[in-house]
Amino acid sequence: MPKVSPHEPSTGPTDADVVVVGNGPVGAALAVLLARRGWRTTVLERRRRPYTLPRATSFDGETARLLAVCGIGPDLDRITEPASGYQWRTASGETLLDIEFRPRGPYGWPDANTMHQPALEELLAARAAQLPEVTVERGRQVVGIAEQGDRVVVTAEDEDGAVRSVSARWVVGCDGANSFVREHLDVPVTDLGFSYEWLLCDVELREPRAFVPTNVQICDPARPTTLVGSGPGHRRWEFMRLPGERAAELNREETAWRLLAPFGVTPETATLLRSTTYMFQARWADQWRVGRVLLAGDAAHLMPPFAGQGMCSGIRDVVNLSWKLDLVLRGLADDSVLDSYTEERRAQVKESILGSVQLGRVICVTDPAAAAERDATVLANRRGRGPTRPEPAKPLGEGLLYRAGGAGPAAPAGEVVPQGAVAGPDGSGLFDEVVGRGFVLLLAAGADARLGAERLSFLAGLEAHVVRLLPGGPAPDGVAATGPGRAAGDAGAVEVVDVDGVYGAYLARYGASALLVRPDYHVFGTAGGPEGAAALVDELRARLEAAVPAGHGG
Repeated sequence: MPKVSPHEPSTGPTDADVVVVGNGPVGAALAVLLARRGWRTTVLERRRRPYTLPRATSFDGETARLLAVCGIGPDLDRITEPASGYQWRTASGETLLDIEFRPRGPYGWPDANTMHQPALEELLAARAAQLPEVTVERGRQVVGIAEQGDRVVVTAEDEDGAVRSVSARWVVGCDGANSFVREHLDVPVTDLGFSYEWLLCDVELREPRAFVPTNVQICDPARPTTLVGSGPGHRRWEFMRLPGERAAELNREETAWRLLAPFGVTPETATLLRSTTYMFQARWADQWRVGRVLLAGDAAHLMPPFAGQGMCSGIRDVVNLSWKLDLVLRGLADDSVLDSYTEERRAQVKESILGSVQLGRVICVTDPAAAAERDATVLANRRGRGPTRPEPAKPLGEGLLYRAGGAGPAAPAGEVVPQGAVAGPDGSGLFDEVVGRGFVLLLAAGADARLGAERLSFLAGLEAHVVRLLPGGPAPDGVAATGPGRAAGDAGAVEVVDVDGVYGAYLARYGASALLVRPDYHVFGTAGGPEGAAALVDELRARLEAAVPAGHGG
C-alpha cells in the first residue's frame, strides 16, 4: 500500500481522523489519548454491550502512569488495590521466588495494582464520553478495510446485516487475539508454540479476606496453581489442565468448586463469577504497520500470563503510537516516524513474551522428578536471600532516540524516566501532574541551555514543557526568596523544586545537565555542557523531519 506524506494535500474530508477497531481497554485508551489531542476518533466495536467479565487482573506502576495520561489517574485508586508481593512456592510451601511490591514505586505509582477489568473499562468509557471527539459505535463488526490514497475506508456490519462505511486518515486494529485487522493485513506471525490449557475461576468474596502476599504461584506438579488479586473484593484462581485430563471434565462448575475448596472458597464464602478454560499463547506479528493501517494490543501480540504483562504491553503500544500519530496528523513529522512504533514496541514485546515463556517453563512442570530437581536448584541458589524488588520498566534499545555523534543510543536513552514529587508555581505533587504531559526538556539548576528563538519555537510547536530544576532540601542562596516560578533566561521555562531529589540524582548519575523526555516517558536522551540541550533539540527535530532509514521497523 502506498504511503502518502502528511505534507501532501488531502483528497478531501474524512468521517474521522482515526478509526479504532475494538473497544477493550487498549482501544478505548487509544481513542481517549487521540481525542485529548483534538483528533476525531471513531471506535467500532463488535459487541453490542460492554463485556462484564474480567480478563486482565493487574497492571504495573509504569502502566498506571500511562493510564493516568488518559485523565483517569484520580480514579484509579477507587478501582484498584496495591499488591503486596508475588511469591512462587513449592508443593510443600517453600519459597522459590519472593518479590516485594512497594506502595509507591519509581514511577510514582504502586509497583503492582490489582483491578477488576470491567471497572477499568467503565472508567475509560466515562472518560471517552466526556470527549466530543470520540464516537463509539457498538454492534459493528468490521468486515472490510480499503486504503484509498491518503485515506482508509472501513466497512462494518451490524447484527441485522446493515452495512456502514467510515473513512479516516488512519486505522488501528485493537481487536484482540482473533483480530480481523491482522488477518486482513496478512502479516507474518512468529508463534513460539508454547501453550497450556488452564481453568480460570473468577470469584467475588462475600467477606473481606487478607491474602499475603497478594499473588502466589504454587509450583506443584500435582496441579500448578495461580492465585492473584483482581481488585477490591475480587480474586482469581487458575488451575492447569494435567496431562491426560479431559478439558470437558475440567471445564465444569463442580470441578471449579472442588479445586477452590482447599483455599476456603465455597458457595457460602464467594460467588463464582466465571469458570472457563483458556489456552495461552506466545506469539507476535512481525509487521505492525501496512500503509495507513496499524496493529496494537492482542491484535499484535499474545503472551503467557505469568509476568502480568499482556494488557500492560497493549497500553504501552497505544501510548507510544498516539503521540506519533498526533505529530503526523499535525504535519510536524513525516509518516515514516510511525515505523519506529513497530521497531520500538515489537522489540520490547518480544522480550516480554520470551520472559513469560521462561517463567511458564518453570511453573508448568507436572513431572514430580523434574519438579524436585527444579525446586532443589532454585532453593540452593536463593539460600539466605530475602525478598527482591521488581525489575525496572524495560528500556527501548532502538528507535526514536538520541544518538550522540552518530553512534547508537547510549544510556539513559530509552529508559523510562522515574517520577518524583516536585513543587511548581501552581502547587506541588508528582511531576507529571505539576508540569503536564508531552515532551519535557528538563534543565539542571544553573545549566546554560543556549536554545535560541528557533529551537524554542520548535519546542513550542510540539507543546513541549521546558523545565528548570531547582534543588530540593534547603534552598540555596537566592532561591528561598522567590521559590519556583518562571525562568526568564529560558524564555518562560517553568521552575520546579526537586522535592524528592529524584531528578537531580538522575541527571548526576549520567553527568548530564539536560534531559529530553518523550510523551511516553522514555528518555530521548541526555547531554552535558553548554551546547547539550541544543544538541538534543536539534536531533529530535531532524529525526521527526527525516524518513526513518529503510529496514527500520515494519
